[in-house]
Amino acid sequence: MADSKKRYYRKNVELFVLLNKMKLWPARSGVLHGIKTIELCGKYAVITTHCGETLRIYNSRNSRAARWLRNKWAVKPCKACKVPEWKLEKYSKTFFDSHYGSDLQHRE
Repeated sequence: MADSKKRYYRKNVELFVLLNKMKLWPARSGVLHGIKTIELCGKYAVITTHCGETLRIYNSRNSRAARWLRNKWAVKPCKACKVPEWKLEKYSKTFFDSHYGSDLQHRE
């Protein structure tokens, strides 16, 4: 059960750090998948979703996935991933601003 407070993050954060924090992946079809694991391999990462899809992605702040997460263009959850309602509610209360919010630094 998520609390009702709003969360603010910087707009131009790295994609891998954002995915690690949110654990959601926006597919091109407009579906939000839940992320099971993220394996970093230099500039690339291998993501495994809860529905069994494996994706190899590039770390780009301006990528389609980063823009879709920031602008909330993907809102329909994947039925196979069974994304919990509290995670969708938390995602809907997350805002991105260029001058305000947590910077989400990469931790080694």
